[in-house]
Amino acid sequence: MAGTGLVSFFRNSMRRRSARRDVNRDAPRDESKSESARRPGERSPFCYSPGQFFFEYLVVVSLKKKSGSDYEPKIIYQFPKRENLLRGQKEEEERLLQAIPLFCFPDGNHWAPLTEYTSETFSFVLTNVDGSRKIGYCRRLLPVGRGPRFPEVFCIISCLGCFGLFSKILDEVEKRRQISMAVIYPFMQGLRESPFPAPGKTVTIKSFIPDSGTELIELTRPLDSWLEHVEFQALLQHLSPENILWLFASVVLERRIIFVAEELSVLSQCIHAVAALLYPFSWAHTYIPVVPECLIDTVCCPTPFMVGVQKRCLEQVLDQPMEEVLLVDLCEGKFLRSVGDERDILPAKLETEMLTSLKTHNSNNNIQTSEQVNAHVSNTFVQFFVKTVGHYTSHLKWNKSGQSSFQEKAFCKAITSRSCRKFVKRFVRTQMFSLFIQEAERSRITQEGYFQQKVTEYQEQKKKQRRNS
Repeated sequence: MAGTGLVSFFRNSMRRRSARRDVNRDAPRDESKSESARRPGERSPFCYSPGQFFFEYLVVVSLKKKSGSDYEPKIIYQFPKRENLLRGQKEEEERLLQAIPLFCFPDGNHWAPLTEYTSETFSFVLTNVDGSRKIGYCRRLLPVGRGPRFPEVFCIISCLGCFGLFSKILDEVEKRRQISMAVIYPFMQGLRESPFPAPGKTVTIKSFIPDSGTELIELTRPLDSWLEHVEFQALLQHLSPENILWLFASVVLERRIIFVAEELSVLSQCIHAVAALLYPFSWAHTYIPVVPECLIDTVCCPTPFMVGVQKRCLEQVLDQPMEEVLLVDLCEGKFLRSVGDERDILPAKLETEMLTSLKTHNSNNNIQTSEQVNAHVSNTFVQFFVKTVGHYTSHLKWNKSGQSSFQEKAFCKAITSRSCRKFVKRFVRTQMFSLFIQEAERSRITQEGYFQQKVTEYQEQKKKQRRNS
């Protein structure tokens, strides 16, 4: 543990974010400015553009003896080292570097030296007070050596969300670690000097390896960039289609969700997948894919959250004075606690359509690639939002000066299905919908992208059906 000061930092950060969102929820939409709002056409909550750095830091975290039989994670190497920072930048960097070890070893400080350890890949997210996020891509492995030793974590900190690409980078890091630490840094320097590719494009990194010569490593960014931040297969493997839909219903109403699993990789993959189901909206509240043991009482937070906890901490979680939560056991594929109305939130007809679509995926699972699974699952949930709120642009009223206001009552009244209208009336009160509409009110340019494309396709299809009927 990096000290009580770090815990206080996280507590205060969560309180400040919650307070700011409460203010924004009640503020006039055309005046409220939220840094965490996204353009309606964008998939990822991590803001970036082609050409920027792949990463900010590579840090190596190892366990160091603290007292008695306890150990604490410490950064033993940082690349690059930052100099000439302003005071505020230095303070922000110090907070970041304090937090990283805690999330690289979230499973406490009760470790013993090991002779065997299967390397594990996972990720965490650090959310700043302004709503911006950084991802830590981690590979925990046992360093080469003889006799019992501790695992170490190679952690790449980046504001870019592309898990498949960074997993390949960590593969290269691990391969070089088996040779020498010294071989890693030229590779990372080459990566840092290369621009992040545009969707569908490839960057080639030259890297010299002793006894092998110069290697050319190709890193390709997926063409479907709105799907690069997620892997839905893990979620489908751990939860039934029915449970995924009831979980989605809770998340879309911004409730408190706790995920439990044995493996760090399962926690991070599944929580990222659930957050991605919200596209074109984004989760705007506390979001900790892997909660460090010392921050378990995060589950007592009265505001919405999505957090992941290792199963060995389940008893600690159950002992906390929690408010209503959905507690999801990814190991057993079931809910340990629920509010009780999860099955009644989504419109029945649309829920049946989504269930059929997800079950169709399950029956074809053996012949689908990862990209096909991502596209199929994503489209299932995109269509849900297309059919429930896709008509939002028709209720944005623009004046001559280019300002807009959203006509919420007319928007809800335009929905002919009673069950859909009932759901939408609850959904429009969420923070994610409010932020989405705030951004749409600012500029017509933001009403572009994949979601709007699907809305247009759906509306054209309905017009065609009416003409043929």
